[in-house]
Amino acid sequence: MSLQMDIHEVMEYLPHRYPFLLIDRVLSIDPEEGIVALKNVTINEPFFPGHYPHHPVMPGVLIIEAMAQAAALLSFRNMGKPDENTVYYFVGIDGARFKRPVIPGDQLILKVKLLRNMRGLWKFAAVAEVDGQVAAEAEIMCTMRTKS
Repeated sequence: MSLQMDIHEVMEYLPHRYPFLLIDRVLSIDPEEGIVALKNVTINEPFFPGHYPHHPVMPGVLIIEAMAQAAALLSFRNMGKPDENTVYYFVGIDGARFKRPVIPGDQLILKVKLLRNMRGLWKFAAVAEVDGQVAAEAEIMCTMRTKS
């Protein structure tokens, strides 16, 4: 079972909104295989004027955040849509590496696979690619909580 999601469906699952929604489309999502999502990087991103104005580069922390948002979509697809009382937290990162800059005009392809889910802590292997080249990779951990 491989599904796609357009931006409207992505927004049904994620609480993020502009300028912090970093997933434009899901190309495929399968609980067994993982998720492949897309972020179109444009010169209009709000961080480019201040992150090297003469050589704009997408901040690495936002690439990692995009991977975490893709991981959240994979989790929610496995467990069902979250309600307004559910909060998905990014709680850890291991082995983050940045291999190439991500610049305006790039399409960031986010590939995330579930490694394990133990006691409500989800661990994922995540890779961000541009034109088939690894731009960043990391293992990320997330958890869900109910707001009080």
